[in-house]
Amino acid sequence: MNDRNLRIIAAIGLVAGTVLGIAGTFTQPPTRGFLWALDGFALIVASALLVVHHHRQERDLMAAGFIVFAIGQGLIVSGAGMDPGDVVSPFAAGAGLWACGIALVSAPAVMPFLVRILGFITAVLFAIFALRVFSGTPLTSLSTPLPSLAYPFLGATLFCWAWLLVRGPR
Repeated sequence: MNDRNLRIIAAIGLVAGTVLGIAGTFTQPPTRGFLWALDGFALIVASALLVVHHHRQERDLMAAGFIVFAIGQGLIVSGAGMDPGDVVSPFAAGAGLWACGIALVSAPAVMPFLVRILGFITAVLFAIFALRVFSGTPLTSLSTPLPSLAYPFLGATLFCWAWLLVRGPR
């Protein structure tokens, strides 16, 4: 597969995952679980393609970040069809891995500065959520203020990544 097609498919996966994830948040079971599962699958496929893309570009730190992000998304999608209160630990582990993966992707000075800052804000918010859960705070994937406050930052980060992929190298 040529690099342009890979970038376009990855961008579609990032956007589809974001839109389906947001839609799932505002629906009731079982539709929520279905949308969250599709969201997770799209983000995992996009992440896998981005590992290949960044490895080809010799951006190993970014490639590693997408591997970590995909592993986190795999944990999260494993509980997509369950009640959010029943899968708190796997979701928190996935959110913690999201934080690590996004931080790894945002660390190199490859993306524009504002996109990197947006990624770091997203990473910090999910890291705080994960640490709070693992320190005993009773939270779920739908709790406020966290992780609910982190989702718009995640969506914006993923949309920015997709836009940069479609735009192509400058």
